[in-house]
Amino acid sequence: MAIELDSLNSKQLTDLIARAQKRLESLHSEKAGKARAKLANLAKAEGYTIEELFGGAKKGRGKAKVKVKRVVKPKYRNPANAAETWSGRGKRPRWFNAALTAGKKEKDLLIG
Repeated sequence: MAIELDSLNSKQLTDLIARAQKRLESLHSEKAGKARAKLANLAKAEGYTIEELFGGAKKGRGKAKVKVKRVVKPKYRNPANAAETWSGRGKRPRWFNAALTAGKKEKDLLIG
């Protein structure tokens, strides 16, 4: 079945492209499903499940992992304002750089 593209207008071409993309996606899904079934059968023959070999079944299922942000104890304290501290991680705060420029040393700003 040959389609004469020169005889199609813009709307017809857009429709043809959309239908072709949907068909391509469905072919891809079918092929992936067949491959998954083959792998599942092979895994079953060896005494495993797909999930045991490759992890979870599909993305987005199961428990969501919660990223826990850990609080790090401050390592440095601003001598001019004791409320300002810095853990020593990340970008240096302005007060830290100002203290170093003023002649202080890192060890002078250490807590305790």
